[in-house]
This record gives sequence, C-alpha cells and structure tokens, in this order.
Amino acid sequence: QGQLVESGGGLVQAGDSLRLFCEASGRRFDRGVMAWSRQAPGKEPEFVAAITPFNFKTYYGDFVAGRFTISRNDGSRANAKNTLYLKMTRLKPGDTAVYFCAASPSQRAIEVRAEATYDLWGQGTQVAVSS
Repeated sequence: QGQLVESGGGLVQAGDSLRLFCEASGRRFDRGVMAWSRQAPGKEPEFVAAITPFNFKTYYGDFVAGRFTISRNDGSRANAKNTLYLKMTRLKPGDTAVYFCAASPSQRAIEVRAEATYDLWGQGTQVAVSS
C-alpha cells in the first residue's frame, strides 16, 4: 500500500520561504505522478503542484505564480527512499493551509489536478503565514 509522511511545515511571516518534504515508502513511487495539494480552514482542497516521473514535467496551480517549485528524488526499488519536495517562496497569509502529499500509481499526467488521480495521501503538514 505504501506510506507518505510530510514534514517541514511551520509558522512563518509573509515573504518568508519554507521547504516541505514528503517521504514515501512501502511501494514503488518512481513510476507514478506525485503531487501536493492544500486545504485551508473552511475551504475545499486545492491543487498546488504535481510532477511526473522520468521526465519530471511539472504542473502548478494558477495561484502559485512562480513562487513554488516541486521536485522529487526517486529510488528505483520498492524499498528505496523516495522524497517529494515543495519549495515555497514569497509566502502570503493566503498560503496558510494544511499541505498534503499524494501519489499516483500511474505515470500518465492527464488529470494531475484531480484528487481521483491519486490513490495514496499523507496526513499533512501545517503551514501558517502571518502578515
């Protein structure tokens, strides 16, 4: 089944930067799309970014506007360490949310923004940005 564990969240001031980490284990992740989404209090989940395997093509939500960078470090075996990253810069109070890591078993990038694409989710890491 696998497991995703996020870390790196915290309380920062507007304009600061943070780097989120998602450690993936328990199955092969190097062949599937991986992504970050977020959910602010009282709001629907929102797609943040996704990255494909092999060619590492990236996709971002419109609100990102060049401020975030998604990347990944893949192991090639089922027990290898795989890590997904999200580097966030120029953070705004509107970026306050719980950030979730997600993994898809497929390398196809047809619906990277859709939650249904992903079959495994982490528990999330809280990011709070003060003004």
